[in-house]
Amino acid sequence: MPSRKSEVPKALSKGEEAFALHCRAEKLKPIREFRFHKARKWRFDFYFPERKLAVEVEGGYGGRHQRGGFCTDMEKYNAAVEMGIMVLRYNTRSVLRGEAIQQVLGLLRGNEE
Repeated sequence: MPSRKSEVPKALSKGEEAFALHCRAEKLKPIREFRFHKARKWRFDFYFPERKLAVEVEGGYGGRHQRGGFCTDMEKYNAAVEMGIMVLRYNTRSVLRGEAIQQVLGLLRGNEE
């Protein structure tokens, strides 16, 4: 019997875990690992469909983004913009400092402040 790729989702990075916690604290329910493109297997870490807002928490030094995934990421983000999706990208430090959730809240709530 051929082996199948596991359906178990990958473990979240420290930044993704923190952003997910911040979302829960703010009672936000983004779609996790949202596949946004029909022809490609591209996914966003977090997606807020009501505002067509995607959040990507980029890996640390030596991660995929620094090892050659950069060009593929540009293709992915440009395709998202063509589809009318706003993509916000954060590093772990910005997430841990609360900068990411504050910006997302401002966009989701229409910058009411």
